[in-house]
Amino acid sequence: MKVRIGSGPMFEMKPIHVTIWNEFVPERTDPKIARIYPNGIHQAIATGIGPYGFRIQTATLEQPEHGLSNEVLSQTDVLIWWGHLAHEKVADEIVNRIQARVLQGMGLVVLHSGHRSKIFQKLMGTTCDLKWRTDAERERIWVVDPSHPITEGLGEYFELQHEEMYGEFFDIPAPEELVFISWFQGGEVFRSGCAYQRGLGKIFYFRPGDENYPTYYNKDVLRVIANAVRWAALPHGAEPVYGNTQPLEKITRGEFP
Repeated sequence: MKVRIGSGPMFEMKPIHVTIWNEFVPERTDPKIARIYPNGIHQAIATGIGPYGFRIQTATLEQPEHGLSNEVLSQTDVLIWWGHLAHEKVADEIVNRIQARVLQGMGLVVLHSGHRSKIFQKLMGTTCDLKWRTDAERERIWVVDPSHPITEGLGEYFELQHEEMYGEFFDIPAPEELVFISWFQGGEVFRSGCAYQRGLGKIFYFRPGDENYPTYYNKDVLRVIANAVRWAALPHGAEPVYGNTQPLEKITRGEFP
């Protein structure tokens, strides 16, 4: 696939390798949720963004190393994360491993309740707490940065008829790029599309996706996730060099007391 960054020349982009991680707990413990996502949220997302041409694999909590071995992560360009009930069951060793890969350049797309995941909190350095209400409200998601590539193919806004409410204050660092703001039927607003960079890695938090609703079958939600994957996988510049280094030019030293 050929892409262009800014006004620069077109270049060939390698296939994007995506790992979709899901704790896979609510779908196996709640019959209502199992009816909505019989094969798990991870499989619904994989099917939904499959037509965009990514090379996709999935991983879940109960797998050895939560399915996120060094080998898997080394081959992952973008990691998608969904969690809700089992944040504390994710091993710190795996969280540190993911953080290291993000700093090295792996993209991370965090969905819905993943705001309370260990990895998102570690990368943000805050509690990432917020207000919430489960009243199956209408959510209107406004595009507030129409120039951002994550909004490609969307209109001015799109709506979800039934979703969990998240409200401000959202305890995160000020987004480096704010892409979406949500309005809810109960009157609240929320920063629902937030982009960051940590080290060489790009991070995008996207709010919709409560397990009680069929959000991950919505074409606009899937479009945002696919766009976020492509954005997070864009090439970065030269690898930074750290530590003691030799001078590039000859240093002439005078007397030094």
